Amino acid sequence: MLKKIPRYYHRFGLPAEIFVEFLKTHKPCDFVFIQTVMTYWYLGYREVIREIKKHWPKTKIILGGPYTKICPQHARNLGADFVWDEINEPAVKRRAKYDPAKVLAGLTRTPTTGVGAKQLPRWELYEKIETAAMKITSGCPFKCTYCVVPLFCDSFSTRPIRQAIEELNFLVSLGVKNIAFYDDALLYKSDEVLKPFLRYVIENKIKISFHTPNALNARFIDEKIASLMVKAGFKSFYLGFESKAGEFQKQTGSKILDNEFADAVKALVATGANKNSIIAYLVFGHPRFEIQDVEESMKFVSNLGVRIMLAEFSPIPGTQDGELAEKYVDMKEPLMHNKTAFPIILLGSEKVNRIKDMCRKLNEQKSKS
Repeated sequence: MLKKIPRYYHRFGLPAEIFVEFLKTHKPCDFVFIQTVMTYWYLGYREVIREIKKHWPKTKIILGGPYTKICPQHARNLGADFVWDEINEPAVKRRAKYDPAKVLAGLTRTPTTGVGAKQLPRWELYEKIETAAMKITSGCPFKCTYCVVPLFCDSFSTRPIRQAIEELNFLVSLGVKNIAFYDDALLYKSDEVLKPFLRYVIENKIKISFHTPNALNARFIDEKIASLMVKAGFKSFYLGFESKAGEFQKQTGSKILDNEFADAVKALVATGANKNSIIAYLVFGHPRFEIQDVEESMKFVSNLGVRIMLAEFSPIPGTQDGELAEKYVDMKEPLMHNKTAFPIILLGSEKVNRIKDMCRKLNEQKSKS
């Protein structure tokens, strides 16, 4: 399927031998829950299902996660006993003759920190942990044409500030030094949770580094919020920009305009952020590439003195831009959703490499200046 793509592909995760040995040396479970993420990782999910069925033949397998929500029909062909999606959820409960929510409640726990209904990952099971992830909001108010978030969450909400602070303290008590926010709209309605959260960090002199790999919406960055982030210990500022082309911005959701992006960079620098810590995501290999003007967008970002990171486009079924991608690939095949493959299929290896070389050179010039 991807033989013509000049890239090396492999399955993420542990070597299969380790997993098989685990199955051989442990008593079979009644149920196995398999969490999926990327749609184009389905070959790995299938491999796991195959080995479980081989070594634990009586175990019921429940497959869930983003892949099953985005590609439910495809997921049903992998061999799991149940596929967890919105449509199939009542049937799963009925056929399994149990309530999965109760089972999950038994497998997780409410931390002694008192976070309440918010169940946390079992971070304390690590012998040593210095990096963790947090979310203090859910959803996003924007409906960008390339984004999958509206398929999973149709509204935006913030967590109670008490819960957010208690989770922070729980992580700090474990020795965590770095926290990455994976919110989709961290800065939206920041008065409700982010600003009081940052003030708590500052007032209590909590020494921790925050990072934003999921991108911040620069539209909401002014000197006030920038100052709080810098003082609280933010060490990286990934800003979603996508393109400076006005028509592209308009057609994909109008999330950010170039003047708003420039103002955000100015506010961050003015309040003490290191320019080397500011990175702009530019979408690359988008079906609307003819109006996106990637090269001019890169020059614009570079002239502001910040680094560029090309975010290769991954076409997602159910999104508007996923429909546009059907012109170029078979969207029913999840391997075609791979972000390393689609830009090459769309633009060709030569153009992809040329633009990536330009990105590297612009970033190198900025580093030397």
